[in-house]
Amino acid sequence: MAGWLAVSFAVASIALYFAASLCSHLAAFRVEKNMRKAAMHKIINLPLGYFNTNASGKLRKIIDDNASLTHAFLAHQLPDVSGAVVMPLAILAVFFSFDWRLGLVCLFPPLLSLVFLKNMMGGKRADRMNQYMNALEEMNTAAVEYVRGISVVKVFQQTVYSFKNFHESIEKYWKFASSFALSCRVPFVGFIITINAPSLLLLPIGILFSLTAADYKGFLLDLIFYMLFVPLCVAIMSKIMRMGESIMAAKEAVDRVYEIIQTETLAEGNLDGLMKDTGICFENVTFTYPGNKEPAVYQVSFTVPQEKTYALVGSSGGGKTTLASLVPRFWDVNEGSVRIGGIDVREIREEDLMRKIAFVFQNTKLFKASLLDNICAAKPEASRKEALYAAHLAQCDDILAKLPQGIDTVVGTDGVYLSGGEQQRIALARAILKDAPIIILDEATAFADPENEYQIQKTFEHLTKGKTVLMIAHRLSSIKNVDCILVMQLGEIVERGSHDQLVRQKGVYAGMWQEYQTSVAWKVGKAVGHA
Repeated sequence: MAGWLAVSFAVASIALYFAASLCSHLAAFRVEKNMRKAAMHKIINLPLGYFNTNASGKLRKIIDDNASLTHAFLAHQLPDVSGAVVMPLAILAVFFSFDWRLGLVCLFPPLLSLVFLKNMMGGKRADRMNQYMNALEEMNTAAVEYVRGISVVKVFQQTVYSFKNFHESIEKYWKFASSFALSCRVPFVGFIITINAPSLLLLPIGILFSLTAADYKGFLLDLIFYMLFVPLCVAIMSKIMRMGESIMAAKEAVDRVYEIIQTETLAEGNLDGLMKDTGICFENVTFTYPGNKEPAVYQVSFTVPQEKTYALVGSSGGGKTTLASLVPRFWDVNEGSVRIGGIDVREIREEDLMRKIAFVFQNTKLFKASLLDNICAAKPEASRKEALYAAHLAQCDDILAKLPQGIDTVVGTDGVYLSGGEQQRIALARAILKDAPIIILDEATAFADPENEYQIQKTFEHLTKGKTVLMIAHRLSSIKNVDCILVMQLGEIVERGSHDQLVRQKGVYAGMWQEYQTSVAWKVGKAVGHA
């Protein structure tokens, strides 16, 4: 009868485990999907400045890997967790059902093993999971940067050791993992010894008890049962140990995704963006990047009138890009205000604000898609004819002519790659197609060769005609004819005026212009000498 009961319970156990596994997998897929969707939905609504301080490798690790880790826990470990709760109670009942003395022998070592398990999983070691996740994220971020810069590494015949951040992140992870593993030696050895102790104790203690047993045969059968049953307890305790680690990892994973979801977005404006004009006004603007103590820009005030072009120049770190990024609300100002047509940008609905502004970045990003799709990213409803016309105005005819499928050519496949200047012209075609009344140019000719720079300058004529333009430039030749030049140093405007006015002032800008002229003359002289 006991045998048939065992078979029945075994079959029932298989059926229940199958049902539990089915339910847990369905729930795991749903939770994983919801985590990814919630995180991506949040990321889309975060200000662009957030991505300057959170690398893509780190975000990929948090969203992708942590969602997968949570899925693995729910799908595979969760059914075992319920078993781990029920099984100890069943084991206790079994321990004392046949011979309470042998039950105590079997019970005491597992209870002692829990002390070692708590020492191994609890206390300060529980905080190690947070450090472990941090180390993984840092290594993942550095790895992505390393892969992106692999061309530089290979050209200069360097190794991973030359890529300082990557090497340091690997070393940091290795030291942490090694120190954590070594710190667990004593409690882990204690756990293994105590969890297996019943198997060692049962035989000698059982022999002693058998000497005084009234029913020798019955006691011997009980002893054999306990010796067969104890290894099951060992397996369950080992499973509990692994589950403890999985629970900590899953909790940490959920917390990290939740941290993204809880990130505060910029307050949404409610005005429909019907400004009286497209002039841009900075009024006593002060902004400090999160985590920094010194402001990037301090008490800056100026106005870009409608359909005028203003240029920001100055040394690196002067605050030029920071000022430009405050207009489309990559960040919100700490003090003062940025206004378009008299309305604070914080009060304008995001979609209306973005519709008014076209931003050409210094580092152009093209999707791995056709050039048509890349250009139409600014205006998805645009026709093919409109996209081709925008490409023509952006001086892209020579680019399309040399590509196998013209504007339908997919970038990044079959050996089709564009130079930095060519990519910049495609980005400018995108901005032309958008036809926004406000244009912000962030070093738009930074990576262009002389030929591409000439083409880009011609494109500016179409892009900026009749528009309000705020541009950042290092090549001073490109801003000689702008309406006003603002010279920035250490987050403040130190000079302002036209090119001729600033040169006559013989101040900071005049010195920059002299240095620029000298560098151009040196390059020309060097080229003639080589010729």
